Amino acid sequence: MTFQALDTKGKLFLDLIDVDDKPIELLYSKGSSWLKFFGHSNSLCTRASRAITNHAPISKYRIRFFPKEDFSCSCGSYPIKSRRHILHECRRFNNYWNPRRDSISHFVLFLEFNLGAFAFRNNSI
Repeated sequence: MTFQALDTKGKLFLDLIDVDDKPIELLYSKGSSWLKFFGHSNSLCTRASRAITNHAPISKYRIRFFPKEDFSCSCGSYPIKSRRHILHECRRFNNYWNPRRDSISHFVLFLEFNLGAFAFRNNSI
């Protein structure tokens, strides 16, 4: 319960819901409510963790470390690549579209169909 409190988990943590529209509690033990969705793939789990914690190699995060880089999205419609832009607006990641990206099952499908999302540049981010 403490983690679910907004002031404890941080404002940048991605809230996801389960099939019953209930918030997913992010536990880190085997068989947890969220790791089972991407624990079968190291790559998927890594990209999901980056997106959930907003520590992905995207402009919104990289601007803190490389302030002189160009941070505009290559889709041409957004000045800074952010998690929200990638999940909901970017035309580069349209291999799977569903507005319910807050659902963990749709979030996983989005990541599976868009292998470059939340990956480092050598993986087409």
